[in-house]
Amino acid sequence: MTLPKNARIRLAGIVCSLIGFGPFATATPYLSTDTLATSRQDTGWRQLFNGTDLSGWRHVGKGSMFVENGLIRGKGGLGLLYWTNEKFGNCTIRVVYRMQKENSNSGVFIRIPIEPREEWMPVFYGYEVQIDNHPETSGEDDYHVTGTLYSLTKPLAKPGKPGPQWNTMEITLDGPRTIVVVNGVKVTDYREGDPTPARKFDFEPFPGRRPDSGYIGLQNHGDDDVVYFKDDVVYFKEVSVKPLSAH
Repeated sequence: MTLPKNARIRLAGIVCSLIGFGPFATATPYLSTDTLATSRQDTGWRQLFNGTDLSGWRHVGKGSMFVENGLIRGKGGLGLLYWTNEKFGNCTIRVVYRMQKENSNSGVFIRIPIEPREEWMPVFYGYEVQIDNHPETSGEDDYHVTGTLYSLTKPLAKPGKPGPQWNTMEITLDGPRTIVVVNGVKVTDYREGDPTPARKFDFEPFPGRRPDSGYIGLQNHGDDDVVYFKDDVVYFKEVSVKPLSAH
């Protein structure tokens, strides 16, 4: 996420699963890219994207999103596609993606408190889990790299792979705790109330606690960024939810 610019992102292969957590969140295994195909065979998954149309999804902002060859594709200026039917908390969201170019810009929004009516509300009041392996090319720093909570957390590691290699991002929402793992490596482990840097730019989120559950959304950044999720055009191949009772 940066200042609006021409960008394009493709995303395909996103899995959202509700999973139970014991006293220690680390007891939940992180799944790698290699296990994505296996996850589709698991019982108890509820698909959020039907592979045909955008039933249950709504787009706000510039650009557009539509289904092409069984994938959700986004293009145009800064926009957001979000799931309208419910909020998500105490869950793991799994996103499998790749970039068309060496690097592109996108993001997965979480903990959005209310249904967004325009594209900037989630930026300011939710969290964006960033997708951008080289934020320095747009004058930004490590607080804006893949797997961080945009402008709020510094990465524990930088395991993002360049396009067109596949990446797996898993975002665990465990009450007030947010854990982000990219390609099996933990990048972010943040709990509400942890210190964050001062806000530098007017396009960065406002500080403050986010809700334990909220809407989730997928960002189309612009015309030049292409990220494939399993494709800144945006492709989503799969969005699934597994309830707590399924574990």
